[in-house]
Formats: sequence, C-alpha cells, structure tokens
Amino acid sequence: MSRRKNLPVFESLKVTGAGARGKAIAKAPDGRVVLLQGAVPGDTVSATVYKKRKGYYEARVTRVVHPSPNRISPKCMHFGTCGGCKWQHMEYAAQLEAKAEEVSSNLRRIGKLELPEINPILPAPQPYYYRNKMEFSFSCYRWLEPEEIESKTELEHRNGLGLHIPGMWDKVLDLKECHLQADPSNRIRLAIREFAIEHGYTFFNPREQEGLLRTLMIRNTSDGQFMVVLQFGEEDLPRQKALLEFLVAEFPEIQSLHYVVNRKGNDTLYDLELICAHGQPYITEQMEGLRFRITPKSFYQTNSEQALELYRVVRRMAGLTGKEWVYDLYTGLGTIAQFVAAGARGVVGIEAVPEAIAAAKENAALNGIGNITFYAGDMKTLFTDAFIASNGTPDVVITDPPRDGMHKDVVAQLLRLGPGRIVYVSCNSATQARDLALMADSYTIVEVQPVDMFPQTHHVENVVLLQRKSQS
Repeated sequence: MSRRKNLPVFESLKVTGAGARGKAIAKAPDGRVVLLQGAVPGDTVSATVYKKRKGYYEARVTRVVHPSPNRISPKCMHFGTCGGCKWQHMEYAAQLEAKAEEVSSNLRRIGKLELPEINPILPAPQPYYYRNKMEFSFSCYRWLEPEEIESKTELEHRNGLGLHIPGMWDKVLDLKECHLQADPSNRIRLAIREFAIEHGYTFFNPREQEGLLRTLMIRNTSDGQFMVVLQFGEEDLPRQKALLEFLVAEFPEIQSLHYVVNRKGNDTLYDLELICAHGQPYITEQMEGLRFRITPKSFYQTNSEQALELYRVVRRMAGLTGKEWVYDLYTGLGTIAQFVAAGARGVVGIEAVPEAIAAAKENAALNGIGNITFYAGDMKTLFTDAFIASNGTPDVVITDPPRDGMHKDVVAQLLRLGPGRIVYVSCNSATQARDLALMADSYTIVEVQPVDMFPQTHHVENVVLLQRKSQS
C-alpha cells in the first residue's frame, strides 16, 4: 500500500496505555501522541501513520516487535476486520483495568471533579456470548478479504450477511462466526444465508437501494427465548413466506418471528409497522421476579446478566426507605423504575419514545406495580416547573441519558429542584463528566462505580451517586 507524502513510519513505539474508541496510546519521537489501531498496552510495535493532526498521529500497527504480557490470541477469525470486538487480543483483566482508568481520567480531566476512591470495576460474568441483541445486514457487495482480491478468482456471487466494516456504510463483512450472542444465533444467521443463496434470493444493494433481503435482528432472553426480525427491501410474498416457514420448522427456539417491508432510505424500524408471523409478538426477560416483555422496537440493556448487577447498584445508591418520591429520567422500558418501585413511595418515569412508554406501562401492569406513572415526551421540554408541580418534587432522581448526556436545560432543572440524591448512570463517562461539572457547586460525589457491560470492547458504564450539599 502506498503511503501518503510526509506521513512517517515508526519502527519501535512503546505502547503506554489505552485511549478513546478502543485505540492504544504511544509517544512519537517528536513528542506527539500516537493513537494506534491493533495495539495492546505494553506492546512495542512498528506502525504506519495514516493521519497527521496538529498535536497527534493516527497509525496502524504493522508489526508487533515485542508483545505485551497482556496480549492474547483473539478468539474470533474475523478479529481485525470486524469492528465489533476491538479488544479480543487483550486479556480480560487488562480490559477492565483500561476501562476503569478511562472513567477515572474522564471524570478528573474533563470534569476536574473531586472524587472519592473509585470502586473496583464490576466485571461481566460472561466475557463472551453476553449480548441479547444482534443486528446484521445483507449485502450483494460483501467485503472481500485481501487474499480473495489477490487470487483474482471469479466469484460466483458477492452475497454476504454480517456486520458493517467500520466507517464503511456500504461494505458488509460476511460473518462465518460471532462470539457475542449465544447459540442458535450463529446457526440462525448462517442458515438464513445458505437458504437465501440456494433459492436465489437477492441480497440488498445499499447503493441502489434494491434487493429482497435487507436486515436481520436476533434477540434472546436469559432463559433461551429467541426473537427473529427480518427486514425485506421489497415485496415478494412467496419468497417471504418460504423463508419464514423454513425458520419456524428449523428453529423451535424462535418464539417470536417478525417481518417488515422497508423501502425507505434507512434501516430504522421505529416508524414501520411490523408483522408477527409466528409465536408471541414479544419475548419475556425476567429479573428478580419482574417480567419485561421485549418487542422488536424495545430498548433493553444489551447484557441481561450484567444489567441486573447495574440495577442493583442503582437501587443501593438510591438509598430508598419507602418514603421517597423518585424520578427516573430517560426511563426507556421503565426497567430501572420498576426495579426500585418496591422501595419507593412513588416513581415517575419520563422517556422520549412513545412506544417505549407504552411498553413500560404494559410491563408495570404485568408486574402488578401500581406506584409508577410514566410520561412520554422530550426531556428538556417536558421536565418543567409545571410538570413538577403536577407530579411532586422528587427526593431522589435517577438519570440514564443517551451517549450525548443530559441537555443543559435538564441539568439546570435538576439544580433548581435540588433533590437530596441523584444517581447518574452513563454509557459515556466523558459527557457524564461534563454534566457532573455543572452540578459540582451544589452536589458532592459520594460514590463512583464502573460496570463492564461490554467485554471485548472499549465501552463501559459508570454509575455516580451525588449528594446535595448542605445549604448554609
């Protein structure tokens, strides 16, 4: 591969730590930081720079000169091409250490916060096969491996079913294996691919926006219920029926089978009406006796087993005695709201997605919980003084916003309300640090608990307990 002019090659870089988005960090001879793809902290590597910025380089590892003691052989044959598991080449204990360090660094560096001693990160019991939801794409122009290109052999077809190559919206890696979701996830995906090719089904062309098979979603529960959702790019009733009947006959584990025809320019399902072709329109997850019906459009924590530990942390930090009014902001399906309801006087859950609130109400009824009220609406416009006057002033607020964190108006409202405790759950400790800094004058950080929800990746959840400072 030709190298752009003035981009250096480094022959011996000592990798000193893990950085953002799964990259590793080294120091170039000129003092600039080097962000590395494919390195493990403790490695010594040769690397080729592909981007030169004002204060840093971005580079790819070309050779591992001396491997780190934490470097291991990745489990998956697709590692390095698929972007799903960027840390499979790192010992799990080292992954946990890097995630804990990221949380600490973001809170101190971005938020400039006064912190107690951070609790040890909670490891996931299962470092593989932990996901309860996977989404795959069909493509008639799958990603070609370098050896396929070099062989110049004429291919019978380029149909593929798998995950998108990072940064390439139109390239799909045809997965032969995946270690993120329990079986029969792999068998279902491979069987669909084989059936479709054998029977001449067209795979989606993302450039031309045409083709029969578009996306595949597989969801499962802790007790082995499976949901399959097929998205077709066009109408072909005989072929659709044949594929659905094949799945029902071949996989009795599928308790909920859905399909939809999507002719839009994007793959999102939220504005489409899905058809349940077999079984129940939902699967049911259980957690400490609570039942949660999960539909194709439901948001649910992707690691069911570790979600239970996360919610236990939230409940403990909330410190409920049965007398408190609790607000659960960004409630989603209302899982946290229902998980803490037994210890609260009452709970108010707010979520922007109406379908999620409808499901939350249904689940609360299913669980016989009568002290929760759910509202659908945009947080920054719904969470107002009038809303508080109508629903009561919260003693405890639990907030679990998306990766962008809380809107500044929501933070300002929290500061005006001044609840005694705030439990802030975040999947992005950088935006969490920004929000916490805005509350630092009014709240003390009492506890910080990182939780690993996503082994083999750089992602980490973090829970922070805030206590209102005494008003002197």
